[in-house]
Amino acid sequence: MIKLSHHKVHFSNGSFSEFSENREKSPGGVSIARKILATHNAGDEANLKLRFDALASHDITFVNIIQTVKACGLEKFPVPYVLTNCHNSLCAVGGTINEDDHLFGLSAAVKYGGIYVPPHLAVIHSFMREQFAGCGKMILGSDSHTRYGALGTLAIGEGGGELAKQILGQTYDLAAPEVIAVHLNGKLRAGVGPQDVALAIIGAVFQNGFVKNKIMEFTGDGISHLSIDFRAGIDAMTTETACLSSVWQTDGAVKDFLTAHGRGSDYQKLEPEEGAVYDGLLEVDLSQIKPMIALPFHPSNVFTIDEFNANTGDILRDVEKSAEELGIKLKLTDKIGDERFKVDHAVIAGCAGGTFDNIIAAEKVLSSEKSAKFYNIPLSIYPGSQPILLELTRNGTVTRLLEQGVVVRTAFCGPCFGAGDVPANNGLSIRHTTRNFPNREGAKPSAGQGAGVALMDARSISATVKNNGLLTSAEGIEIPQTPYHFDDSPYRVRVYNGWGKADPSAPLRYGPNIADWPEIPTMRDSLLIKIVSYITDAITTTDELIPSGEISSFRSNPVGLAEFTLSRKDPAYVSKAKAVWDAAAQSNENEESDEKTQQDPIRFAIELELKKILRKVEILNHGYNLERPQVGSAIFAKKPGDGSAREQAASCQKVLGGIANFANEYATKRYRSNLINWGILPFVIEGEPFFKNGDYIYIRASDLDKPNWEAFHLSPDSNEVGFYSLKTPELTPIEKEIMRAGCLINYNRQRS
Repeated sequence: MIKLSHHKVHFSNGSFSEFSENREKSPGGVSIARKILATHNAGDEANLKLRFDALASHDITFVNIIQTVKACGLEKFPVPYVLTNCHNSLCAVGGTINEDDHLFGLSAAVKYGGIYVPPHLAVIHSFMREQFAGCGKMILGSDSHTRYGALGTLAIGEGGGELAKQILGQTYDLAAPEVIAVHLNGKLRAGVGPQDVALAIIGAVFQNGFVKNKIMEFTGDGISHLSIDFRAGIDAMTTETACLSSVWQTDGAVKDFLTAHGRGSDYQKLEPEEGAVYDGLLEVDLSQIKPMIALPFHPSNVFTIDEFNANTGDILRDVEKSAEELGIKLKLTDKIGDERFKVDHAVIAGCAGGTFDNIIAAEKVLSSEKSAKFYNIPLSIYPGSQPILLELTRNGTVTRLLEQGVVVRTAFCGPCFGAGDVPANNGLSIRHTTRNFPNREGAKPSAGQGAGVALMDARSISATVKNNGLLTSAEGIEIPQTPYHFDDSPYRVRVYNGWGKADPSAPLRYGPNIADWPEIPTMRDSLLIKIVSYITDAITTTDELIPSGEISSFRSNPVGLAEFTLSRKDPAYVSKAKAVWDAAAQSNENEESDEKTQQDPIRFAIELELKKILRKVEILNHGYNLERPQVGSAIFAKKPGDGSAREQAASCQKVLGGIANFANEYATKRYRSNLINWGILPFVIEGEPFFKNGDYIYIRASDLDKPNWEAFHLSPDSNEVGFYSLKTPELTPIEKEIMRAGCLINYNRQRS
């Protein structure tokens, strides 16, 4: 079904063969990805400095980005910048906070010349596919699922700091990424959808890191059998492979799509040049793909539905064991009945699920025969945009869905991150969305509520709902293609397009929850770091670093949001990090503890401990010329940062006095970028750490320019001092300057 080739391959006559040294010496063509990168690169071939054609953000990220660039003296957006409102659209969550942010976004679009998409009109990626993606373009978005490769666009999801750099005229810097060819051949079985193909690929490459931080380039005859919506559904999910980006060869179907959306001039034929060399090959036989299910708690935890139904008990016991290790109460084996496993809840939504073709397919499956009543198995469908909903209404699909008892909602990303259609305690929701991380269904383990999400394709979801919740594969169900007609009336009436029309005199509209970034200190010559959280899970997602869902309502208040940092994974983190921060300030002032401090046991204990540690530093000073350090906190996690691009996963640590992360590896480049842009040192440790939770590490900023950092290990429980070597992933000169400045905002203020 899927075959991996780890060696280099070259492309010739439409196929791939193993790369040879003799071939390397002869001239050859380039891949699609490398050609696009070259046209956007201001650096050299090995060290890229990229500029993008457009930017995109949603309402969890754009306020902080605009506050950042405003602090650096922004006058107008230099490229089209789209501000969508699709994540915190439900103003019932967060009260007026959400709508205040939406109006702030509109005022920013007026002031700086941006494009504003109101709530419920489109999810960010549907809008960008419909209005901006084009062949050979590059788009940067502050959402991890920024993927428009099906339309020949190389799109990258990053933290807000990287968008701020683009807005301020700086570049996106990285070493030239490897490019992996993804060769699709064969023709799909009836009833197999894009989520099935995506999950099969994710299952084959995520755990082994085959495409991590690389570009996936889709080629092959199998593409011609796939509609643009089908390709886009696979493409959106490439984020879950941990790749940097993805791009597809283009054909007449892409030209027709762009022409139908009034942008035929954005088409160009893209295909690998003869002799193009790739760093690996992923071969996918589409004819062998079967309907899939990804069980909690990751999209890579995949099985065919047939395999799951044949081994339900054993598979679910493994899921329950994983839940227990994560501190989640989830008993799925109770749902195995006499017939087979029964789910509780179903959703089709977002950039991956809410496409025209998926919703048409769902309706066709539900309406194919007289179905059983399924009042206890609710199905909600969220079309990705108002133009999609408009067409579904005109062709009668919405009417037929409503007759089937389906709830049809507006464009909203909530079900992807736990802010919409939340199941009951111990429920399992099957969803054609992007992720099934812990708590992505809105559960609160700290309150004793647990639930789970299983990812499936819209076709098998509908077959399952039709079968009264018994998990059912859609294999064999023929679904004819339905023509789509794009009508941009909703956009022409509601979207504000201020590109090229900045009005510097226009005021920004603030709400009470919108706050400026607090003052961030610059890096001192020496640092004393206390480990305040020690996480041993195999992977730590950004949702665990800073929870999604209703907590995101505070996203525009950096200090307020920071109170929720690690609240689901390590509830003691905030109080300990704040205690270190406060105790450091107290020690710098050389004052005795006041009565309030003495009444706070955590802060008082850390203050006393810190005084002892600082005395050890003074003793060390005689032999090593150490200086009085800047004191802050750090976390250790084996592999942090999988998931969202939200910079708050790093900025919240910084607001609480965070100085460093220690990890065996970082799950994504975007999380590493977020750490650097917020002045948090991303240390990498091989094997088990030399420290434990609560220990201190002393380092000197002068080591920033060296291959390794000399670290002094100081334990509160011992008078011994350990000497170790630390390293960070290779940092660019600009990244080092950002670190020295304390954060990206400070760096740009200093430059201006």
